[in-house]
Amino acid sequence: MAAASAAELQPVAQVTARLQALLDRARTVKPESAIEPPLSVSEIIQDVDALHSDVDERRDQTYRFNITETAARRIFYGLINSTDIEDPAFIQVWDLLDVVLLCGDRGSATPELSCYLIEELLDSQTTAGCRIVFDYLESRRERLVAKDFHKKNLIFLRSCNELLRRLSRAEDAIFCGRVFFFLFQTFPLGDKSAVNLRGEFHVDNTTKFEVPVNADGEQMEVDDEPFKGVNAIQTLKAETPQPPTKPGAKATPAKVVKKTPEEVVLSNSELYPIFWRLQQDFSDPTRLFARDHFATFQKGLAVTLTKFKKTPTVVSTKSTDDNKRGAKRKLGDSTDEQATDHFVDNYNPKYLTSRDLFDLELSDLAFQRHIMVQALILIDFLLSLTEKARTKLAALEATNKSMLYSFTLNADDAKWAVDVRATITKYLEQTPTRETGRFYHRMVDTILARDKNWVRWKVESCPSIVRDPVPTEQELEARKGARDSARIRRIPERPPGAIDLSFLDEGKGGGLEALKNPTRYTAPSAEELIEGVRTDKLDLDMAMDDAEKAGLDDAISNKTWRALRQVRASNLSLLDKVDPTKDVEEVFNPPLAGTTPEPVDINGGIVDPAPVVTITDGDNAETGDEAHQAESVDIDAPAGVAVAS
Repeated sequence: MAAASAAELQPVAQVTARLQALLDRARTVKPESAIEPPLSVSEIIQDVDALHSDVDERRDQTYRFNITETAARRIFYGLINSTDIEDPAFIQVWDLLDVVLLCGDRGSATPELSCYLIEELLDSQTTAGCRIVFDYLESRRERLVAKDFHKKNLIFLRSCNELLRRLSRAEDAIFCGRVFFFLFQTFPLGDKSAVNLRGEFHVDNTTKFEVPVNADGEQMEVDDEPFKGVNAIQTLKAETPQPPTKPGAKATPAKVVKKTPEEVVLSNSELYPIFWRLQQDFSDPTRLFARDHFATFQKGLAVTLTKFKKTPTVVSTKSTDDNKRGAKRKLGDSTDEQATDHFVDNYNPKYLTSRDLFDLELSDLAFQRHIMVQALILIDFLLSLTEKARTKLAALEATNKSMLYSFTLNADDAKWAVDVRATITKYLEQTPTRETGRFYHRMVDTILARDKNWVRWKVESCPSIVRDPVPTEQELEARKGARDSARIRRIPERPPGAIDLSFLDEGKGGGLEALKNPTRYTAPSAEELIEGVRTDKLDLDMAMDDAEKAGLDDAISNKTWRALRQVRASNLSLLDKVDPTKDVEEVFNPPLAGTTPEPVDINGGIVDPAPVVTITDGDNAETGDEAHQAESVDIDAPAGVAVAS
């Protein structure tokens, strides 16, 4: 009664009339009866803004929202009760949802009103009708999430989960995929709505199979009894004698090579309970923390792999005309394209466990691959419990403790896991052909690698992966830097630190003309070098630091060596006067008048000093030594030749 009385209020009646007028106008704006395209916003935005023009201004926003919701629901319920979803007239419902969505964006209604109406529409339709509703959802997804998504996300999640509960995973697998894709595209990547933060396993997913019964009518132990059969087979083969090779020869027992349980190919009846018991470990990997369960799993997986390798596989093809399963074909008779199509279409959420079907399931390649992928997932979980992996996870700053386990996989079990993973990888790459097998394994390996990153994100307590927008100042600075780095740069005439290359300019006294200057190729004379030595020694006395002294010492040594080379070419006898204990310039200085030159030490012997040489300009000059005759010698003459004046 309250709803009926509210619908009769004058404001509700006015808004209802305006909404009905909007729907009538929508038929002229959009004459098509299909979901696409949506109503043009520019055509109806003015009428949407004037929806509450007659409502008392003293009323608050909640009152206006309630009026719009009541009017919209009144029209909505009338349309879905009187019109079938496949009727072209049902276009009015899609137009109404578009109008309500625009009202929510413009502030004339609550933002989540359109989502509530879609949820009720899904609840009122069959599976076929829900597919049509989902066509509308997929076409309007961007507009639905563009604004106020935080008020709509729970409604989307609730309605989609309820729809998934109604659908069959086997019959409506494609529709279930559409629902999941819609959720993936609608919710942000870092949303925690579908994250299993505590890492709980789906232990309710139990696999029921026929358990063997003994002679007393009691169920046999599934974990141990099948492996006893393996030993019995080995014993039977060892006790069977070989027939004699010659007449009269004694039969000798065959030499049996002992095989491990992993190398023995079990019959289908023996493998049946071992194989289906693996599903219990796949659904609850924490059972393997117990040593006896882990050993049983190792044996069961080993005999399963051996059986898969020895069983000829076939590919089941599906007819595209009547959607019926076709005849089985061998791999050699089917093309790669047919095999690829089969794996795309063949989807079984849960396999049947009847003994009569077990033989066919073992020979189905898709079935084998399904089990191998389950084993890879479990082995990756075990390898994440090694000491090295646990240390790496424990080093994270924000660690989700519920995702860490106290169990540690020892080195031997880790080596077994690595070897089994390599065996499964090799098997997947080789079936049915190497090309398609490698593609299938690469696809599985990529998915498992991304799943590892997803698990680590949960271990890190799901940190936010949304990046904040770049500040305006930082963006402007980056743009300025990009312009500066891309602008045309003008090379300066003389960069800082560059040498002066003006000497290469021909027009300014450089180039080849500068190289013709005699000072560039004429060696200095011995007298010039000795004069330079004297100047450097004077500078050495005035040196201010050790660096300057070292430089002057090097210059003195250099000029001294060059002067001696000059003397060697012009006056070799002067080299006899060189004394390492004295300065070299004294060799080139004549002794003062009245002094007697000291004897020169040559090769350890004392010799008489050389006669005093007096340079004259033509007049006779006498030496201070009266015992010798005054002589005049030309210094340019060869050594030992005296020229009298």
